[in-house]
Amino acid sequence: MSHVTTHILDTALGAPARGVPVRLEGAADEHRRSWNPLAQGRTDDDGRVPDLGPDRLATGTYRLVFDTAAYFAAGGRTGFFPEVTVAFDLTEEQAHYHVPLLLSPYSYSTYRGS
Repeated sequence: MSHVTTHILDTALGAPARGVPVRLEGAADEHRRSWNPLAQGRTDDDGRVPDLGPDRLATGTYRLVFDTAAYFAAGGRTGFFPEVTVAFDLTEEQAHYHVPLLLSPYSYSTYRGS
């Protein structure tokens, strides 16, 4: 299983967000001025990316970048946020990190899941 996982729920539709492009990136330096791409995927019919990135990551700062513009355009809708970027600190190398996204055309929220 990937060290970092995610899923997306479209709260406006009350359904999983299918087909959202997602990238996992790691900070290239301590100031987070640039990012290294680590993995990419697309959400499945359940709004999840089945295999996103390596099984193990070192401690550090990472981010998930969700291409919400592509998702809304595919459904004939527009949204206010063309992408959502969620940066987080991975501090426990043995712990699993699940970062869900609740999405609608004009808002989003996230949290550390289990």
